[in-house]
Amino acid sequence: MLQHIHGGRADGSLERRLNTYLRPDLLILDDFGLKPIQPPGPEDLYDVINERYEKGSILLTSNRAPAEFPDLFHDPLLASAGLDRLLDRAEVLIIRGASYRAQNRARLEQEALPNP
Repeated sequence: MLQHIHGGRADGSLERRLNTYLRPDLLILDDFGLKPIQPPGPEDLYDVINERYEKGSILLTSNRAPAEFPDLFHDPLLASAGLDRLLDRAEVLIIRGASYRAQNRARLEQEALPNP
């Protein structure tokens, strides 16, 4: 999403590309914070969050705690403002424990072992 928006700066389609992410009733941002966000990504992400605030829902999944978001944004003030909007009236689900994929992988590995 952020690369797509950023590409709009080069070809003059920034507003059109940004609107692509403002239109849907639900925007899903999966694996947020998995990769570092390079400038101007933090500003673009904030713009999406800000423009969708009270207009459209965002479902965000992440292995990062909200306390780590300022480091991802590279700007504590921008991160604080973005988090404020994301968390206002949000439902937060925190899932703890081993990864489902890791549990499944361990089971498959056990099944693949020869029986003595």
